[in-house]
Amino acid sequence: MATWKKVALGAAVLAVPCLMAVAGGAFYLISRRYPAQDQALSQEARVNVLRLCGDVQSYRDEHGVFLAAGPVPKDVPRGGKAVPFEPDENLKSIGFAPGERIRYQYQVVVQETPLGEAEVTCFARGDLDGDGQVSVFRVTLDANGMTSPVTVEREEE
Repeated sequence: MATWKKVALGAAVLAVPCLMAVAGGAFYLISRRYPAQDQALSQEARVNVLRLCGDVQSYRDEHGVFLAAGPVPKDVPRGGKAVPFEPDENLKSIGFAPGERIRYQYQVVVQETPLGEAEVTCFARGDLDGDGQVSVFRVTLDANGMTSPVTVEREEE
């Protein structure tokens, strides 16, 4: 009976380092491809694009119309560098205030659906790694005030 316990213990002792090596390698590959800092910065875009659409809906509830706004800043920020947030008049009217410095460009586009209703798309665009490929975070707001989930293109950019 003691022999099989020794075999099981030996197998466990050998398996744990192997599993740690595999998990560590996977973590290394994931963190190299998409560093934690980039994840935190992309979270900024997710939160702000949802906030932007919320502010657009609040403005509509109060004034009866959707306002188009931006893009602000005019050029997409590159290399993850924060730039001053200087809102245009419509972003001021909407009340969108993501902070003093931003790493993404923000825009509100108002379009008419085939049914003749207004539809709003809120965008956050950024180029965290400075390679010219732009990440795009998008939320759509329909005429009934329903928002879509955040959709993302090239999040790791």
